[in-house]
Amino acid sequence: MSVLTPASEVILRHEDVFLDKRVLFAGDVQDLLPTELDAKTVRVHTAWYHHCLALRDKMDEESVQYGLVAGAEFVRECDTLLYFWPKNKPEAQFQLANLLSLLPVGSDVFVVGENRSGVRSAEQLLAPYSPLVKIDSARRCGLYHGRLETAPQFDPQSYWNEYQLDGLTVKTLPGVFSRDGLDSGSQLLLSTFDKPLSGEIADIGCGTGVLAAVLAKRSPGVKLTLGDVHAPALAASQATLEANGLTGTVVVSDVYSAMPGRFDMIISNPPFHDGMHTNLQAAENLIRGALTHLRIGGQLRIVANAFLPYPALLDSIFGSHTVLAQNGRFKVFQAIHTLSRGKDKAGKRG
Repeated sequence: MSVLTPASEVILRHEDVFLDKRVLFAGDVQDLLPTELDAKTVRVHTAWYHHCLALRDKMDEESVQYGLVAGAEFVRECDTLLYFWPKNKPEAQFQLANLLSLLPVGSDVFVVGENRSGVRSAEQLLAPYSPLVKIDSARRCGLYHGRLETAPQFDPQSYWNEYQLDGLTVKTLPGVFSRDGLDSGSQLLLSTFDKPLSGEIADIGCGTGVLAAVLAKRSPGVKLTLGDVHAPALAASQATLEANGLTGTVVVSDVYSAMPGRFDMIISNPPFHDGMHTNLQAAENLIRGALTHLRIGGQLRIVANAFLPYPALLDSIFGSHTVLAQNGRFKVFQAIHTLSRGKDKAGKRG
């Protein structure tokens, strides 16, 4: 059995309930429980591409759906929802409205999550549609159950928001980082760009697309590629570009997995959480893989919490790094792909 999250372990305390059920997993599914649960059928909808890839490696590809919203036919074939509560309540509201609007009335609804994630608010949120009762509490998690009595109306357009920044319209959706305004880390990163840019720029973990949009406005000649694993982020980035008449390629990519070619600059405000838990893997992969995605002379420029252990990794990969800016919480790191490092890389490949 794979390593399971505490929430999944709570579900397994009730595994007999699901034997004759057509189960739909959704929400913040972070492990391989869908591949191990004994049920009549199992499907998964996820907004996280890296989770999708991990599950498709173990399941029938048609049983795992990735995207901003779940498909009607995909959901209607199920009679039981197993929803893993995310740390972002607005994202839970969006996803549950989508899923409950498609499930057949009478379907079982289970909601599970860590107590510190705010899962208790599921009772109030779902009261008009599927009144919930707490049926278990273990591993600092709560498990709730109800039956769908009334399907909610779901209008995805009503969940869009926007804010203005430097003459730009930034489009946002629930669950997207910096949804309500520019975060202080990204602000510090942008402050380091005081000269016009040229060439090809990749924004890894693009979120709302605000970093790329600001740089494109300041330097209209740049060619943008924006990548993220989070479906709402990709939708928001595309909408931000369109709202401001900017051109760029938005791709679903697990760090570099689908990023095309090499770039003159890679920028990022990389995440260091996966759900409720600290996870530096994406940022470390960003740094480790940068040389193979930068042209000689190209640079990686990232912002990160000052306490995170990136300086040593930058030095081991690039040979050196520079701190361009810092404040009480964040540092902006720059590392340049030098010709010597290119030769070292070629030597290692040989």
